[in-house]
Amino acid sequence: MRVATWNLWWRFGPWEERQSAIVRTISGFEADVVLCQEVFCDDEHGDQAELIGDQLGCEVAASRRGDGTRLPFGNAILSRLPILESTSIALENAAGSPGHRSAVAARVDGPLGPQWVVTTHLDWRYDGSVLRQRQLSAVVDWIVDLAGEASDESLPVVLGGDFNAVPESDEIRRLTGLGAPYRDGIVFTDAWAAVGDGDGHTWTRENEHSRDAQWPRRRLDYVFVSWPRPKPTGNPLRARLEGIEAPMGSDHAAVVVDLDARPAGAHLTNPEKGA
Repeated sequence: MRVATWNLWWRFGPWEERQSAIVRTISGFEADVVLCQEVFCDDEHGDQAELIGDQLGCEVAASRRGDGTRLPFGNAILSRLPILESTSIALENAAGSPGHRSAVAARVDGPLGPQWVVTTHLDWRYDGSVLRQRQLSAVVDWIVDLAGEASDESLPVVLGGDFNAVPESDEIRRLTGLGAPYRDGIVFTDAWAAVGDGDGHTWTRENEHSRDAQWPRRRLDYVFVSWPRPKPTGNPLRARLEGIEAPMGSDHAAVVVDLDARPAGAHLTNPEKGA
């Protein structure tokens, strides 16, 4: 099962010129599911996720307000797999109120059955670690509410997006089990740390749209898989960066990950011994 995540950079920079590069790049992922952030939607400019979905034959789940209307600056999931259901939540801002940041979840009909995939986009400020931890805590609680407690028998949840945090940050360390977890009984495997080659930087000065970045060379975009999970289901197999050649569709690179879709015990020569 191939999953990609990409921040589409809303309507910043030469946004109209970038749209064809975005569609071409996403098509090249050949992914089952694409997790998108900074997706625009309004009456004047249209619904970016739906426009891409129509061109690539994908179903769409997107950020929505409580009344069901789309957010003008939100997240979306593009899926070649059937979407069985979807939902979204608003994440708190620095004042502790529901803000414009959000998370979107879709239950897709995956290779082994219905499986949840989630995308989010956390606060960007360099001094915003405490807020990002509060936002991630809400996302993890929400995931458990949707998918139930993680176990060796349940299909894992795939979580991806632009976390605006480096792997060494408190917010990512807590998510991956290197710090106190957001919720007992569930942490997440960082796919790039598991199988990626090199630094995996998704925010660099080499990108024509982020040459004036204040903090270049950072890994901010991730695909995670929940743990515990049945072996080898959901184990990262390969990870690569895309969208890093001109013309670039965004100021971020995309992360494309292949996840093991074999059922529990498929790797074992003697499943009874669990070796």
